[in-house]
Amino acid sequence: MSAQLIGFLCIAGMLGMIALRMPIAMAMAATGFIGFGLISAFDPALTILQRSAMSTLTSYSFSPIPMFILMGVLASKARMSAELFHGAKSLFGAWRGGMALAAVSSCGVFSAISGSSLATAASMSKVALPEMRARGYADSLSTGTIAAGGTLGIMIPPSIALLLYALITEQSVGDMFIAGIVPGLIGLGLYLLTIAIVVAIKPSLATPGDPTTLKEKLVGLKGLVPFTGIFVLIIGGIYTGLFTPTEAASVGAFGALLIALYRGMRLREFVAAVRETLVISAMIFFMVIGAEIFGYFINVSRISFELVQIVNAMELTPLMVLMAILLLYLLLGMVMDSIAMLLLTVPVVFPLAMAAGLDPIWFGIITVITVELGLITPPIGMNVFVIKSVAPKDTKLTDIFKGVLPFVAADAVRLALIIAFPVLALGLIS
Repeated sequence: MSAQLIGFLCIAGMLGMIALRMPIAMAMAATGFIGFGLISAFDPALTILQRSAMSTLTSYSFSPIPMFILMGVLASKARMSAELFHGAKSLFGAWRGGMALAAVSSCGVFSAISGSSLATAASMSKVALPEMRARGYADSLSTGTIAAGGTLGIMIPPSIALLLYALITEQSVGDMFIAGIVPGLIGLGLYLLTIAIVVAIKPSLATPGDPTTLKEKLVGLKGLVPFTGIFVLIIGGIYTGLFTPTEAASVGAFGALLIALYRGMRLREFVAAVRETLVISAMIFFMVIGAEIFGYFINVSRISFELVQIVNAMELTPLMVLMAILLLYLLLGMVMDSIAMLLLTVPVVFPLAMAAGLDPIWFGIITVITVELGLITPPIGMNVFVIKSVAPKDTKLTDIFKGVLPFVAADAVRLALIIAFPVLALGLIS
């Protein structure tokens, strides 16, 4: 039996394990170990199994992950999301749908610190949903807005997804972060435009807000100061070369800690933040270890080489290759978590993209945007289920999915823009 056939059979077995609810990290590790053993030998497979965990957990390159996670958790524990939402709400004043605009704006700013879509959605929903429901907003608009707004966390740097993509493909983390700025801002702008259009078409979905004076709007801007300061410090430091992404993660986490302490964080809350950071980091590192073992198997099976040969034989254009990969991500996004999807697929599809002549940074941005779509598309839509878990019990899941559909269309427009005009992603690093 050829190495390629063993490879495809093992991948089919892995998909079966995932379908049977085995943790994705364990499924990747088991597939990598068994596949490598069948193709090569089980003695070196055992060595890989033994060394992968240690090499991953002691790698300096992966150290920004827990620091960025801690930064986001501290921001959440310090209740920065509440001040951010109320500040943004004062800016939009008496606009119809102003609370929805404030919610998605707050999601965009908060995600620049948290780096996590799920954390952004969870934090902002606890603050914004009760107020929006009390003011008579339709559940579809309020929940859909926050579910979609939470996805901005996967693109606006510092982003865990961009960080992992850079580490897997050996690209510059700083370049990936900087390349994500403009697409992230485009996403935020399109979401704001989407809300304005939806409310204009169906005014009954939202109510006008309370009028605010210029002084109140300026006071509301104070809520943006901590987030803007940390964001500028991180991205500015990386862009100017003042410090590396790893150092930036530490500086950002320290800045978030100072703000949290200034706002009165107690020792008990700090311990809870560290515990939550450890849990999330352990989950991600477990998947990274599984992905590394799986990557050894992919290399020895030469599956990627075989796929490249098939694509070359079919004489597909680079755009056709890109569309095929994006279709795969859209399908996987309906049933799989975004981080797991990146770790599982990038080792396979990245060689295809490079063989097609696609820019690795641009391809990474396109990939992450597509993965982002999976966070709000049925039947899984992780952000949708996060919102459902914190929303009032009478909130219907169908209403949330109905509410995110206009934002899915907005993301499709953004994806088309980035594909048509690569300078939108690459302009700041060229």
